[in-house]
Amino acid sequence: MSLTAPPAPAPRITYCAVLGSPYVARLLGGTLTGRLPNGMAPVAILLWATASGHNIAFGGLLSALYGLSSALVQPVKGRLMDRHGQSVVHLPAVALNSALLVALPLAGPYGGPGLATAIVVAGGLTTPPLEAGLRALWPSVLPDARLRHAALALDTGTQGLLYIAGPLLVAALASAYNPVVALAVTAVLGLVGTAVVALAPPSRRWRPTASTSLHSTAVSRLASPGLVLLFVSLTGTGFAIGAMNVWSIAMAEHHEQDMLSGIIPAAFSTGSFLGGLIYGRRTWKGTTADRLITAGAVFLAGWLPLVALPGPLGATVAVAVPGAFLTVVAACAYVTTDTLAPPGRTSEAYAWLILSIGVGQSAGTALAGGLAEQPLASAALPAAGAALALAVLLAARRRLGPTGQLPRGRHRRPLRGRHKTP
Repeated sequence: MSLTAPPAPAPRITYCAVLGSPYVARLLGGTLTGRLPNGMAPVAILLWATASGHNIAFGGLLSALYGLSSALVQPVKGRLMDRHGQSVVHLPAVALNSALLVALPLAGPYGGPGLATAIVVAGGLTTPPLEAGLRALWPSVLPDARLRHAALALDTGTQGLLYIAGPLLVAALASAYNPVVALAVTAVLGLVGTAVVALAPPSRRWRPTASTSLHSTAVSRLASPGLVLLFVSLTGTGFAIGAMNVWSIAMAEHHEQDMLSGIIPAAFSTGSFLGGLIYGRRTWKGTTADRLITAGAVFLAGWLPLVALPGPLGATVAVAVPGAFLTVVAACAYVTTDTLAPPGRTSEAYAWLILSIGVGQSAGTALAGGLAEQPLASAALPAAGAALALAVLLAARRRLGPTGQLPRGRHRRPLRGRHKTP
């Protein structure tokens, strides 16, 4: 009979411990500040266009082009970071992006709509890839898996707040001064936040793990079946978010309450933030794939009450539920991506993940706009996107884990010698 005492339970992770770890607060705060322009620039561009005498359709086009060009170029920037490091990508990108935002007001008197369109597209193409970069830094900054789990949940959960604070700040600046000032503040915040991250030692020192001959085939195949199916599922997740944004505008018009168009997305983002805080405070049982599928199922269930066409209060409360589980879906998706991505290409894989959500969001926005006058169809679209996401995850379940695959992820050490599958 053994008298050995059972091991003491591991101390509970707190966010104070996470933020108190070296460089975490700086990297997270700098990334949030540097990404705040993602929520500010589209609104500031739209307000500048209408204040400059253009119609709202042209302003909306410019705003959409900025977001689309920013999303489409993410994988290219991820590949550049994997090859050359983070600072050499972040700093030139943000310098160009800030300069273009400041220069946009000059397009009116000197170049007209054509020059304005070119500046906006170039501005979107030069947004710094801070989100993918931060996710790649966590393993080196937080070697403890539990701290990394909490940091990723905190990081993911705060994203939605950017799209609440950003538009509000732009509206306040445009009202108190003018949209040109809003564009300038957007440029400054992006420059300062990105510099805080890019000049931090972890970002300056970060380099992807060099691949070995054992992994040469894996490195050439980023598009593994598991990753492709994961990204397809996240397109459905993004579709739900984009459809929800348009549905909230339709709700506001139907009930003649303009504030609903902002309140409903804010409730969704608040749910995402709170869900991230709860999820990150403890270590959960089961595999990451199981948590991802469970969260996807609840994410779908959370949208179903909208099909009953609830009133303003019911709709606002209802969207907080899928918002809370969006953070879990995103956090588990990033961990799964890290598991499946070949060594030396995790930043690029994270960028494809971000692009997948963005493409789905654009598709959901476009389709919901066409169905906005049909209340039931408009309310059902978020659930349709979530159902697609869950169906793909279920089909991909066996491919979402590391079983039978070479160990992957940039923070893992490459194997030496022959690999034997257990």
